[in-house]
Parts: sequence; C-alpha cells; structure tokens
Amino acid sequence: MIVDAPDAIAEFLRRDAPMGCLLFHGDALTTLKKFPAFSVDMVMTSPPYWGQRKYSGDSSLGQEATYPEYVAHLLEIFAELPRVLRPEGSFWLNLGDTYRDKNLCGIPWRVALGLQDAGWILRNSVIWNKVKGSPCNAKDKLRNIHENLFHFVRQREYYYDVDAIREPPKAAYRKNGRVTTATGVSGSKYERQIRQSAALTPEEREQALATLEETLEKVERGELYDFRMIIRGEQRATHSDEAEVSGRADELQKKGFYILPYHPKGPKPGDVWNVIPEDSWRSDSHYAPFPEQLCEIPIKATCPPGGIVLDPFAGTGTALYVAQRLGRRGVGIDVSREYLEVAEKRLATTQVMLL
Repeated sequence: MIVDAPDAIAEFLRRDAPMGCLLFHGDALTTLKKFPAFSVDMVMTSPPYWGQRKYSGDSSLGQEATYPEYVAHLLEIFAELPRVLRPEGSFWLNLGDTYRDKNLCGIPWRVALGLQDAGWILRNSVIWNKVKGSPCNAKDKLRNIHENLFHFVRQREYYYDVDAIREPPKAAYRKNGRVTTATGVSGSKYERQIRQSAALTPEEREQALATLEETLEKVERGELYDFRMIIRGEQRATHSDEAEVSGRADELQKKGFYILPYHPKGPKPGDVWNVIPEDSWRSDSHYAPFPEQLCEIPIKATCPPGGIVLDPFAGTGTALYVAQRLGRRGVGIDVSREYLEVAEKRLATTQVMLL
C-alpha cells in the first residue's frame, strides 16, 4: 500500500499489526522524522550513488556538486536511524563508488567512517563480488566488479541468528575403509604425523591418537562434520604462537596438540559474496541493480521472524520483497511514486513464507 499521510506510519508500525508492507511516498529525511522511536528491527538499503544516475522523482541526493556534500547529505539522513531503529537492531548499507578526474573517490568508506564517528559499530564489511560486472573500456585501470555492503549496529549486544544463515554441512563418507569428511580429512595424515613426531612425548602421542580417534567417531556419528588438528612441531598455532596472547598456543605447549572442530550445523558465510547483479524479473525503469540474493543473509540473520525491515530508499522494493517472502514486515520510503507503484505490484505477487 502506498501512502502519503504520516499517520499511517505509526499505525502500521504497531508490534501487533498484521503482516504486510507499507510504501511511503516522500523524502527520506522528512519521512524518517515522523517515525516513532525504536519502531523497526532492521534497516536494509542502497541509496542513490553520487553522480551515477538521474533517478525518477524529485531528489537531490546523488546530484551534489562534490562528494563531501554527498557524504554529508547521507550522514544527515542516517542520523535519524538511531532513534528509529530498535536498540538491538542492525543497519545494512550497500554503496558503490565513483570516479572523478580519474580519481576513485572512496565514497563507501568515507560514509562508513562517518557513521563510526557518529557512534555506529561496524561489524562487517562485505565484498559484493558481481562475478562478471559491466564491460570497461578504460585502458589504464582494472575493471571494477565489486561493491561494499556494511553491517552496522548501535550496541555490543544485538539480534543475530547465525544458525539461520549457516550453509548445510556436507555428509562424511568412507574412503579406503576410513571415515572421511566432505573436505577430504580422513585423519591418516594426522595419525602419521603423530606417530613420527619427535616433538611429542610418548604420553602426548598416545593421547593425541586417542583424541583423533574420538574425533573421527564423532564425524561418523554426524556429531561433527569437519575438523582440523594442530600438532606441535607440525602445524602453526592458530592466531599466534605466543601463549600469553593465545589460549590455543598455550594448549599446544601444554598438551602437544588440539582439535579445531567445525560447527555441526555447518559453516557461517564469509564476507565475500558472489552475487550476479541482474535479476530475471527486471523490466522496469529503475536502473540500479540491487539483487534479492544480497538481502537474504542480512534479513535472515538480523531481523527476527515477524519483525520490521525498513528501506529508506526503497526504489522498486527489493529489500521489502525479500523481507515479506521471508516472513517479515516491511516499510519503504521513496521520492518516486513511479518506483513505488512497481514495488506495490511486485509485493502483491509475493508468497509469504512464515518461518
């Protein structure tokens, strides 16, 4: 539903309101000032980039004469978010860079550092690898095929469901009669290193072999899907070899070995995401790519089921579309009624999945 009346915001943002999405036609800064305090669970957005495109609607954002003016304009808008966002909420910002006079301006990090200076805590800087990106005819620089996606929070403790975004572990199998993890760890190399080690005492070798056998039995029972073993004299301690700063190094000194178990529910995603920017549905007049896949991990991890996702630069509603599909509610703001009408039609086709 597209609305212009500010009264609709407070009504929609009631915690007991029904599922759905609200699209607000207006300027982001002016509209955010009308939001109730601590009313949304998460912000996911990709604002207009500086000097890149002329978007539909009456907005000066991205059209500033200089990048410092653009950065200051964005920070002024984002200064409203700490009041609007619940204390345990997250803010995800996708932002691209711009060249001027052959100079890469570093705009995403200028904004990120400005947000840190304003009290935000930066938890991750995700590299969005566009995989193929756009053609580049420049003969004196590399092709740009990545953008930044920043994850900010306001406090040390915040909502984060890491299990919701884990990658399902692959099953172990048997090879030459030995149980083997999906990454090929059978324990045979570790066993050989333990037996041949001159850095372990006989008692340490015996304990290491017993621990290795116990770990492989856990793999076979499905209690553990993968592991690494660090053995004194064979592998370096993780993080540091100094026992004063590393508990693992201390363990290695005292026992001669330790096991690094991988989480039984699978690994969590890394901070480089391979996401092709083009979406198959795109047939509208909004030129900026903002793929659905880029929104899925942030929403699953940092917005509780039934929570509210806010996009203050909603465009054609990608973040809200993903939020609704994943069983969350959404509210979007945009100066372009044309884009919001596309978003409204898009949201009407969403099959809501209640988690």
